[in-house]
Parts: sequence; structure tokens; C-alpha cells
Amino acid sequence: MASISNHSSERGEKPHSETLETASHDIEKTGAITDHHGESLVRFDPAAEKRLRNKLDYMIVPTVSILYLFCFIDRANIGNARLAGFEKDLGLKNYDYNIVLSIFYISYIVFEIPSNLACKYFGPGWFLPAISLGFGITSLGTAFVQTKEAACGVRFVLGIFEAGMMPGISYYLSRWYRRAELTFRLSLFIVMAPLAGAFGGLLASGILTLDHFGSLHAWRMIFGIEGIITIGLSLISFFTLTDRPETARWLSQEEKELAIARIQSERMAQTTVLDNFDKKKLWLGFWNPMVLSTAFVFLLNNITVQGLAFFTPTIVSTIYPNKTTIEKQLFTVPPYVVGAVFVLGLSFSSWRFDRRVIFILATAPFTMVGYILFLASHEARVRYAATFLAAVSTFAAGPLANAQVSAVVVSDTSRSMAIGTNVMFGNIGGLISTWSYLPYDAPDYKIGNGINLAGSSIILIVSVLQLLWMAWDNKRRDAKDVDAELQGVSESEMESLEWKHPGFRWRP
Repeated sequence: MASISNHSSERGEKPHSETLETASHDIEKTGAITDHHGESLVRFDPAAEKRLRNKLDYMIVPTVSILYLFCFIDRANIGNARLAGFEKDLGLKNYDYNIVLSIFYISYIVFEIPSNLACKYFGPGWFLPAISLGFGITSLGTAFVQTKEAACGVRFVLGIFEAGMMPGISYYLSRWYRRAELTFRLSLFIVMAPLAGAFGGLLASGILTLDHFGSLHAWRMIFGIEGIITIGLSLISFFTLTDRPETARWLSQEEKELAIARIQSERMAQTTVLDNFDKKKLWLGFWNPMVLSTAFVFLLNNITVQGLAFFTPTIVSTIYPNKTTIEKQLFTVPPYVVGAVFVLGLSFSSWRFDRRVIFILATAPFTMVGYILFLASHEARVRYAATFLAAVSTFAAGPLANAQVSAVVVSDTSRSMAIGTNVMFGNIGGLISTWSYLPYDAPDYKIGNGINLAGSSIILIVSVLQLLWMAWDNKRRDAKDVDAELQGVSESEMESLEWKHPGFRWRP
């Protein structure tokens, strides 16, 4: 059976199958392969799609997941270094540690959208390994800083290189996977964030058992060894990361055409999968009510995500003040492991139901209960249990939010802007998180825990409003005559309509 065929048999005409080459010729001749309602004009062999999807999972996801693992480790290992004497050795006092954390987010936020547009322009196959090499070298450089100013400098440079990783990988995966499939594949790399917390704590505790690493001692070994590992992985990824289906040597010609057609079949009025830059599409990728509202949700969520990354070792040390440094590092591991399981579970459910907002909404109550426990109890075991509740819910919103902004735009250009916007807003939340847990608020950190409780409560409210608004706007669009609305609109103009196309429907 052919991998692609016409819908003629479904319309009651004489059924027939075509070879991939013939179907691709028809696609090229007619341009877009969707009708004015966004429905695909071709159908696909489910077995061929499954074989292709499995191959993509094995060849694409592992490389980006490992790169993101060390991206997050290189960002968050400063929390482990803090327990090992980072502040004392550099003479940091009062809010100096918070300032060092904040400097990272200034460059991280500023370069977010430019980095994702550069990723589209140069191609993810080269861009992602290049910035990975950059932040690996920068992490290694952190091992040699001697002053607060030097620490701020390397953190600023680290933010420049790391800015492109989450949006770049999310955009990259959208070149390969369907809308429903994307959430779970995003989770397979974003799950590296909680795993980085767990693995980073284990790695740091292991590194700290060494007397020295070359000329490096104590916390400097953490940055040195982890930076070298990142450099090695990024050099390998130059050879293992495939830019797009057309250049994948491990795909047959038929598989390449199937990979391209699958993606194009979900992109209303688009004649190509990888379009050229278009100012109108860029603007509509940003000025989109669901992109902006989801980005706001991700901002609130990231206050908790980054707060956990940077301050979990500190929080654990206040819960168990009499434990050794290595024991405290190990206590940070279990919440992240449980959080990783929930990331995969919720994202898998999102894939099966092709829904995202309802699952974002479902994460909020767990986070709320976790921070209520932080605020209400002084019992060590209760507060430690609260870190599990926060971890199981908050990390899952990352893949769900990025998949949602990808689902509510149409073109490749708009998608690069939408994902960049979402992650940029998210990192504003990361900047806020660096000032959530302040020295004078220890050991209960009522301000930080209150901020996270408020954020998760607002996420619940915004998610409900999103669902209600999408249902209302879809009903309003259903009342219109799509063909009449498109009367006199040229193919190129139709391609630039994006979510304003009358046949477009919001997908929750």
C-alpha cells in the first residue's frame, strides 16, 4: 500500500492508490495540500507513518535531549556550587548571589527571539551544536573566575549561548513531527530539566569526592568537569544532528517525502514546509492571542521551574541543616526523578488526546498544594514532600506550552517567532525567580513560596479563560462562509493570513 494517497475513495469515488512519487508530483503542482477548512487533501498509510515516527524518535530525539540535559546542568549547577563554597570563595554577600543569577537572564531574555530566528536562517543542524559548544566553553570558564564581576561576566555570556536552546530544539522538532505528536517529543528533551536537577546533584556530589581536577578544587571542579563534557558532546552533535528531512541520509527518498507531506498536511494554505522569512507571518506569530496568553502562563510557570533549579539545594539545606553537603546534594535528587515521570506521563496523554491547555490547567492544583504546605508547615518531612508536589506539576507545563504555541500558528516562520516569544516570556519568569528566595526571608522563604502559590493560582484561572475563549471564537468562525470570505484573495495572500484565515480553528 502506498504511504500517501488521494482522498478520492473517502468521497465515494473509485478507490485507488498512488506511489509516493506521483502524490508528491500532485502536491507540487497544486501547492498547498489542505483545503480552505484546513483538512488534508491526502491521507497517509498509518503503518508507514508509525515506521517513520519510530525512526525519527531514535535518530532525532536522543541528540537534542542530551544537549539540553547539559544545557540545563551548565545553567543550574551554580546552585550545587553554592553549597560547596561558591559564595564564600568569591566574597559574595547579601544579594550578590541573586545578582549573579539575574545577569544570566538579562542576556537570556534579550537574545531569545533573535536566536530562534537565527536558528531558522542558519539551520538547526549547525546552529544548535554551535551554541552548545559556546555554553560548554563558557561553563568551563566559570571554573576560573575569582571575583563577583567575573562571575557576572561569564553568566551573561552563558545566557547568550543558552538562549537559543529550548526554543531552537522546540522549533527543530516541529520540522519533523505532527501537532499531536509534538508534545510528547518535546517532553523527551524538556524532561532533561528535572533530570538535570537529579543528575546534576548526583554528578556534583560525585565530583566533590575528588581531591582536585587539575588545578581546580571544590566547586570549581563542578564547572570544569561538566563544561568539558558539554564541549565533547557538542562536537559530536555536529555530525549526528540532521538539519531537515531532505538532508537525512538515514531516510529513504519515500520516507523523506512522507516526512515532508505529513507536516505540510497540517499547515493550512502553505505551499512549502520551510518558507522564507515574511514580516507579516513574523508579526502574526507574535501578535496571536493564544501565543501571548500561553507565554504569560509559561512566564508564571517558569518562576517555579527556575526557582526549583536554583534554590532546591538551598531549601533542602534549611529543611535538613545538620546533614553534610553531599547528603544535602543527594536529597535534591528524588523530587526531580518523580517530576520527570510526571512530565512524560502528562505529555504522553496530551499526544493521545491531542489536547494541551487542559493538561496545563491540571498541573496548577498540584503546585498550589505544594506551596500551601511550604507556607503552612514547619515540619521537615512535610516541607520535603511539598518539593515533590511542585516538581511533579511544574516541569510538565514546559512541553505543553511550547507545543500549544506551535499548534496555534500555521507557517514555519510564524512558528519560529511563536516559540521564541513563548520561551522569552518564560525566561522573564526565570529572572523573577532569581529574586524569589532572598537571604532575609530564610529559612521559611514565605515571599518566594507565596509568589509561587500566586503564580500557579493565576495559571489555573488563565487556562480556564483560554478554553472558554477558544470555544467562543471557534463558534463565531463556524458561522462564517469560508469560501465567501476568501473570494478575491490570491494564493500568496491566503498563505500569509495565518490564524486570521477564516478556515482556521483554535486547537485546545
